Amino acid sequence: MISTLRIRSLGVIAAADLEFGRGLTVLTGETGAGKTMVLTSLQLLLGGRADPAVVRTGAPRAEVDGVFEVGDRVGVLAEDLGAEVEDGELIVSRTVAGQGRSRARLGGRPVPASALARLGEELVTIHGQSDQMRLRHSSAQREVLDAFGGEPHLSLLEAYREAWAGAVEARRRRDEGRDSVEAREAEVRSLSEATEAVAALDLHEGEDDELRAETERLTNVEDLREAVGRARALLLGAEGTPGALDLVRGAQEALREGTAFDRDLEDQAGRLTASLLELDAVGDDLTSYEGHLEADPQRLAAVHERRAALRELLVGRAADATGLLAWQEAALRRLEELTAPATDPEVLERRLHDAQSEVLRAGAELARSRAALARTLSHAVDAELRGLAMGGAHLGIRLVGHKPGPQGTEDVEFLLRPHPEAPERPLGQGASGGELSRVMLALEVVTGSQEHPRTFVFDEVDAGIGGRTATEVGSRLARLARTHQVVVVTHLAQVAAFADVHLVVEKDGATTTVRPVADGGRVEELARMMGGDPHSEAARRHALELLDGAGVQQSQV
Repeated sequence: MISTLRIRSLGVIAAADLEFGRGLTVLTGETGAGKTMVLTSLQLLLGGRADPAVVRTGAPRAEVDGVFEVGDRVGVLAEDLGAEVEDGELIVSRTVAGQGRSRARLGGRPVPASALARLGEELVTIHGQSDQMRLRHSSAQREVLDAFGGEPHLSLLEAYREAWAGAVEARRRRDEGRDSVEAREAEVRSLSEATEAVAALDLHEGEDDELRAETERLTNVEDLREAVGRARALLLGAEGTPGALDLVRGAQEALREGTAFDRDLEDQAGRLTASLLELDAVGDDLTSYEGHLEADPQRLAAVHERRAALRELLVGRAADATGLLAWQEAALRRLEELTAPATDPEVLERRLHDAQSEVLRAGAELARSRAALARTLSHAVDAELRGLAMGGAHLGIRLVGHKPGPQGTEDVEFLLRPHPEAPERPLGQGASGGELSRVMLALEVVTGSQEHPRTFVFDEVDAGIGGRTATEVGSRLARLARTHQVVVVTHLAQVAAFADVHLVVEKDGATTTVRPVADGGRVEELARMMGGDPHSEAARRHALELLDGAGVQQSQV
């Protein structure tokens, strides 16, 4: 739901801060006061077109910020779009420049306007003459009909989708088995030869690095022998020349003599003892290394041969020995799949036939359920329309059969007959804005309890009505607001009387403001809307009667 709306320099609105509550919020005000700009600001936050003409004269830009309370599902979608959601609140911003490009931000991060539109589909539904309807597509109408059926029907839909997915997979396997026999056999031969070659090589992880190091050692035996010999001579001494070991040992003896005069030298002498032990061990290791350092042409040839065999197997498969072993595991799994009995073409054909039969069975059951739901939903909406001064109107729901698809074996199409003399036409065609808004209200009231909580905005829902019908509209808006947030722009006091939050749009010269009203202020606004003097006792009494009547109606809803 939308919590707050901040508007700056948008059309006639210089600055306005709106706070929406749960339940039903109404916006009222004189014609031309700027109620349309409030809806425009909301449309901008939902990814609507940014027209520079909406920027207030003299201002460089228009700015709109909205704070929405979102649940886990919408929160995940917002985060997928790059937004940050804090404590269940999402901030949406839109800036429209008088000259230049508009800017959109979602949760504090820049996003394209299309991201706002994607999220807006989950946040707010606007019903008005100039707005796109949520139910304009057959797919959306099908979703509404399916949701209306509740859990029993949705379980049938899920069973059909599983059957469809199974048939798609069965066809894929059948086609792969039927159309690629030669290719499969060639793949089996190729994988078998490669995996056998890898197995015969008996590799272990990191062996290519070990072979590379061994090659370097065997190729450079003489250089290694010369380097080790020099190191030993410097460490152990040669031809009467003392080595590092002799020099350190002499230093140790000198320090031991010094300890007779200063015992603090014992620590340094001890450290030299440790160094002598380490140097002596290094000398032994170098002697052993030099003793084993021999040229081995046969071993070098064997290493070259193994490296060549490894390089040949790596081509097109992996970058090193470790990767080649991982490739071999995957190749063996693929071989098992290719040679399994289930890949037999006849077996695959039978499985596809069985899967297609299951699709037809589940599709027929789903179609019967949809047909029953269509009749129930149509009758329920017609009953609502009778209470909304559209007694002759009829919502038809047509199921058009087609070959099985991911969502069933039929398309769903909503058709509206606004009055008995009119033909049925697709929803949204052939009806006035006011009629269409009332049809959408009836649909939302009937189906609203099946949906997750969202925000509905109605404009022109009270166009061309009054009296008892206006009260019925207000009552239904209040009923819908029990499970959803509802915002309605109205000029009828009978509708406004049902509001939980009442916002008044007022124009003073060239500037529009928006203020909340309650108690006495609300009574005055209702009196004004009924055409009376808001300060007269009779008008105020009539307004109070409306409020009392709305309260009684709400308690009975």
